[in-house]
Amino acid sequence: MPESFNPWKPHPWHGLDPGPNPPELLNAVIEITPFDGLKYEVDKTTGYLRVDRPHTGSALPPNAYGFIPRTLAAERVGKLMPNSRGGDGDPLDITVISERPVTRAEVLLHARVLGGIPMLDHGLADDKIVAVLKGDQLYGHMEDLAQLPEAVVDRLVHYFSTYKLKIGEDKAAVEVGTPYGMEHASKVILSAIQDYVDHFMS
Repeated sequence: MPESFNPWKPHPWHGLDPGPNPPELLNAVIEITPFDGLKYEVDKTTGYLRVDRPHTGSALPPNAYGFIPRTLAAERVGKLMPNSRGGDGDPLDITVISERPVTRAEVLLHARVLGGIPMLDHGLADDKIVAVLKGDQLYGHMEDLAQLPEAVVDRLVHYFSTYKLKIGEDKAAVEVGTPYGMEHASKVILSAIQDYVDHFMS
């Protein structure tokens, strides 16, 4: 028998920890994959994965996408984003790049952080942390966003700039800034962990 285990399935946001070695090595709960035509999102009350909305356009997420447990984009995260009115009140988003595609949602994986993409959603900070799958043979050795091929980063920026754009609209209510490296990503992650502590554990 294992020395310790959860007799009940923990809540994916509140019951899991941020990872083995934040901010470098994190847990990522995957909600959607590049093969999903629907936007899935963890239900904050029950922890079940629910359908948030169908993708209205033709673009699908280029990589596995989810969140970091026990993080929250609130006051501290908002202060790191120029022109924001605060954080968006959700767990910190993360997209995980891998040579072998993650083909199913609601899985837990270890992700090595490289950087992030700043995004304002209706004036609220909604950072997208960019990471690679731990142990990935193609990307797993990388330590900063600057090491990724430019085309991979450009694809992510384009996706996050347009994924909320509805057919017939010219502009979505999001603003995507210049991607940042590991140094700033570390500040965002640690701030999100502390925001979670401030709101849920104080």
